[in-house]
Amino acid sequence: MKTKHLTNLRKDLTSLSDVTKAELEAWFELAGRLKKELKAGKTHHLLAGKNLAMIFQKSSTRTRVSFEIAMRQLGGGGLYLSGNELQLGRGETIADTAQVLSRYCDGIMARVYAHSDIATLAKHASVPVINGLSDFSHPCQAVADYLTVLEHKGRLQGLTLAYVGDGNNVAHSLLYGGAKLGVSVTIVCPKGYEPQKAVVDRAESDGRQTGARVLVTNDVSAVKGADVVYTDVWASMGQEKEHEERVRIFKPYQVNDRLMAMTGKNDALFMHCLPAHRGEEVTDEVVDSPNSVVFDEAENRLHAQKAILVSLMAGR
Repeated sequence: MKTKHLTNLRKDLTSLSDVTKAELEAWFELAGRLKKELKAGKTHHLLAGKNLAMIFQKSSTRTRVSFEIAMRQLGGGGLYLSGNELQLGRGETIADTAQVLSRYCDGIMARVYAHSDIATLAKHASVPVINGLSDFSHPCQAVADYLTVLEHKGRLQGLTLAYVGDGNNVAHSLLYGGAKLGVSVTIVCPKGYEPQKAVVDRAESDGRQTGARVLVTNDVSAVKGADVVYTDVWASMGQEKEHEERVRIFKPYQVNDRLMAMTGKNDALFMHCLPAHRGEEVTDEVVDSPNSVVFDEAENRLHAQKAILVSLMAGR
């Protein structure tokens, strides 16, 4: 499989803020090919002999399994490093950790609390650093999300995605990605839980180049006309103390059959990055409906990340 044009597009993936439309489309194209050929029984060891250090301050099902299996299918290896084992930023500085791991491994993936940890790793590592999740951004998730929409809708340009819930790291990445891909993004959230203004401003700027519109509103009726409805948990890991209060505030923003009907489209997709708190941000009826693509979305974490790994690590 020819991948030369995909490799060395960038050193790191910390956020989708500076990823280009061409890079995103290259990832979609390679992910699609790898997915199709894997299902046909054909594998490509494009990262043979390569090893990925996988740092987890936060536990995860999808992130760990998808990255570990991705490296294995690409002919390389993934090394799981828990926050307790590394004591990232406590037992050893993050800068020193980045430099040490760079001597052992060919890439670093980190799932952290503070985005500043990702930025520090990227600054001091001599190998590619991939953001597996931070409090600011979840870029790999958004790449998998838009790959899933592309598979089901056949296009991205001109579509509208309505994100209903907390204006969090997932919302930020959907804004960045949608604006570059020509997908209009509406963020529907309670007052005081909007995405960061700098992210919205950047998405609006990028959207002027692609025709994508950006709207942030507290009115759930803004989902009208959406091709995709997306939600996430109301209280993320680390916000457990706020859970009860958030449930009270976000209750009117639950994605249920009534809200899906407000789109006015029988073929509107439902998406969720998982895990879903059924009965809170979404009902069983929506998660398990024919319009739900949440498990396709979860599967595509594997394929999207394989494309990202190849583009960052092959040929270095």
